[in-house]
Amino acid sequence: MAFTRPTGKHRARRRPTRRSMSVAGVATLTVSGVVGALSSQALAAEPEGPAAGQGSSTTQAIVIGDSISDTIAAQATAQRAAAEQAKRVAEARAEAKRKAEARAQEVREARQRAARAAARKRLNAFRTPVAHSYVSTGYESGGALWSSGSHTGIDFHAATGTEVVAVGAGTVVEAGWGGAYGNNVVIRMRDGMYTQYGHLSSIQVTVGQSVTPGERIALSGATGNATGPHLHFEARTGQEYGTDVDPLAYLRKHGVHV
Repeated sequence: MAFTRPTGKHRARRRPTRRSMSVAGVATLTVSGVVGALSSQALAAEPEGPAAGQGSSTTQAIVIGDSISDTIAAQATAQRAAAEQAKRVAEARAEAKRKAEARAQEVREARQRAARAAARKRLNAFRTPVAHSYVSTGYESGGALWSSGSHTGIDFHAATGTEVVAVGAGTVVEAGWGGAYGNNVVIRMRDGMYTQYGHLSSIQVTVGQSVTPGERIALSGATGNATGPHLHFEARTGQEYGTDVDPLAYLRKHGVHV
């Protein structure tokens, strides 16, 4: 018996729609993703053993680790070397500073010694009581002008108002009227001797005052027992009258030649 299709419009095979294709594609992609993820997890969790490729990965990790360790060690060595170099530089600078300070201290001490020596030299220096003068009457000259019968000092030629200076360093023990000496000054010298300056027109120091060699103490004149302006100068072993010694010999002893 033969079968025939019924008459009328026959429906052709239906083509898959875009929606069904999209769903199929998603399903395929999902399955592929899951399979890929599972494959990655399997590779990541691959157990230790002589599986293919594992030795190469381990060797690379060891090489990288050794390289980092070497780099860190090199950096530490460089840092230690830099620290040691900085320490040496600091020590060298400190030593140079110490030596410079020591040299500076030596220079200061040398200058101080020189200054003290110069001060001692100034204090121990002697000079004539009147500059650019000469002795007009010598020591122990005889005559009626002196109550003792002889001259107890020496006279320096000097006009009234001529500057009179201390012949050396000492302390003023008398400054004022001295009878026959007129206005006079007596100084106790550093060596224990005494010097006297008489017939002064003006006194410019006071008792207790310290004087240095060449310091002005008075102006010459003709006060007291004097026939004219001049400076009477005496050297004594004591402050009192009658303890006189040769003034020229005393000055020459201290390097002054008149």
